[in-house]
Amino acid sequence: MDELTPAQRANSDAYFEGGYWLTGWDLLVALGVAWLLLGTRLSARMRNLAERLTRWRWLQTAIYAIQYIVLTTVLTLPWALYEGYFREHQYGLSNLGLGGWLGEQAKGLAVGLIFGTLALVLIYAVIRRATRTWWLWGAGVAIVFVIFIATIAPVYISPLFNTYKSLPESPLKEQVLSMARANGIPASDVYWFDASRQSKRISANVSGMFGTTRISLNDNLLKRSSPEEIKAVLGHEMGHYVLNHIYKGIVFFGVIIVIGFAFVRWGFGWAQQRWGERWQLRDVGDVAGLPLIAALFAIFMFFMTPVNNTITRSMEAEADAFGLNAARQPDGFAHVAVQLSEYRKMHPGPVEEFLFFDHPSGWQRIHRAMVWKAEHLDDPGVRRQGADIPQAAR
Repeated sequence: MDELTPAQRANSDAYFEGGYWLTGWDLLVALGVAWLLLGTRLSARMRNLAERLTRWRWLQTAIYAIQYIVLTTVLTLPWALYEGYFREHQYGLSNLGLGGWLGEQAKGLAVGLIFGTLALVLIYAVIRRATRTWWLWGAGVAIVFVIFIATIAPVYISPLFNTYKSLPESPLKEQVLSMARANGIPASDVYWFDASRQSKRISANVSGMFGTTRISLNDNLLKRSSPEEIKAVLGHEMGHYVLNHIYKGIVFFGVIIVIGFAFVRWGFGWAQQRWGERWQLRDVGDVAGLPLIAALFAIFMFFMTPVNNTITRSMEAEADAFGLNAARQPDGFAHVAVQLSEYRKMHPGPVEEFLFFDHPSGWQRIHRAMVWKAEHLDDPGVRRQGADIPQAAR
């Protein structure tokens, strides 16, 4: 913890605590956009345009979806500009110029148009076919689509935003691959990508499913961290793979998606009774009701934030424990926790951590590393990392 100056701690706390407020403002922006599209009947006019252009229902949905995705992106651009560009520069975390940032947004829009349109066409096809149980089938389609994206993202989506290259042959690469083989991870290479174009953050991942598994680390981690620290990070990321967190996450968040669709079913019926005629909405299968569905999901996910954070934080803690045992680099792990605390609050209160943290705090991670180290002092390799046991571990 002493590696962060008081000024750095204050900057980190201010940045992270500001994120608490952004969660609420994000909800208000989403509700404002939905109200604008519904209250002005713009959504109904977008549907009418799609119906004039074609008689095929699936194509009507696609035409509406394209209009919706483009329009909501434009309407939320000022907020996204503050949140993703100006604020990141204010706290010294972004390396992107305005042109580069807008280029990234354009790529994101293109990806969203392709996959968002496909998802909406499938979901609305289900809604219209299963009028009573649409919320169950719709949730099922959403879950399958999440699995599909998780499978193709490492190979087809991530390279759109960064350049991935094989890590040059080195003792570090062989040690990482040895860790992967020892833990049954089917990866034959390690990749690095140029995240420093966008951000100063360090990161790594073991991503992919069904044969697309890839070990990747960003160039910020390579430049700023020692081999011991890099192995500590990748040990953690391998923990997610070995502990099947992606599959467990699909189950946990799949249940949340089903509950969310049930909430939308109730909320849509209630709202349509009150305002449906004014908004010119016909029924839940009417694509003009998409802004209402989006608003209801935004409300639901806002109140589910502590639950979602707890699920993710629990899996992150499990990966921390796995990584310490796999990499056996407690000092490296602790130093990385300090680096991450340049933009994550180091020592929150327990209620604060429960509500807002989707990872264990830096203090919790350092404490875990030092406790692990204290229990393994008979290991010569661990002993050589440092003679002193920090006070937090005693």
